[in-house]
Amino acid sequence: MNRFMEEALELAGRGVGRVSPNPAVGAVVVRDDAPDSEIVGRGFYTAAGVNHAEALALLEAGELARGATMYVTLEPHGFQGRTPPCTDAIIAAGIKKVVAAMEDPNPLVSGKGFAQLADAGVEVEIDTRFAHRAAQLNEAFIHFMRTGLPLVTVKAAVTLDGKIAAPEDNEGWITSETARAHVQKLRHHSDAILTGIGTVLADDCRLTDRSGLERARPLLRIVLDSQLRLPPESRMAAGCEGDLMVVTTSAGSAERRRRLEAKGVRVEVL
Repeated sequence: MNRFMEEALELAGRGVGRVSPNPAVGAVVVRDDAPDSEIVGRGFYTAAGVNHAEALALLEAGELARGATMYVTLEPHGFQGRTPPCTDAIIAAGIKKVVAAMEDPNPLVSGKGFAQLADAGVEVEIDTRFAHRAAQLNEAFIHFMRTGLPLVTVKAAVTLDGKIAAPEDNEGWITSETARAHVQKLRHHSDAILTGIGTVLADDCRLTDRSGLERARPLLRIVLDSQLRLPPESRMAAGCEGDLMVVTTSAGSAERRRRLEAKGVRVEVL
């Protein structure tokens, strides 16, 4: 296994939850002429509008990037977006070879970044051994690029007899601490979480991201509530910080809507 691509993947993972709707990318610049080879630059993408992983790695490497190899988890982009093309930065820095884990599924990039590098004399290699792991990091991004649809994860806590709730006389969790920690990880990886009003009324839940990890923006909490029964004094509404949307119908009380909106809740009547 290539330890340099392993490090690039680890760096990319630090951007999960901080990059949406863009992909998480990690890059390292390596001097092959140094003893045992040496990483001279590292970078990972964190949010829209800031330098991409490749540019950050090149910035750290400085002049040592000339004649070096770059390992990157996703094909470098070659168009002007919020940031200048990474392909231009790679070529200008004098990188001799780029090893990528996978091609970018974005039609604005797909194959074009590699072609621009090759046309400029940069050797390009796709290390398919790491393609699956690189794709897992950006499952939602890849799904959207290929289908135009958001990736939806269905989560359910289920008892051994196949039910989704414990008996009425059994209070407390039906899941373990490990499972609940995994739920927080799922929430951190997501842009939004959706539930029905029945769950909210039964559990007085918050549905927040309590992973403790940094996010680019708050997790959007969505409640399907046809009659607008969400209590304004519920923990979900009381803790609203512009991150709660209730989807209702014309059957919802106008007074209840006003009270929820006064707490910052976004109410959509459909």
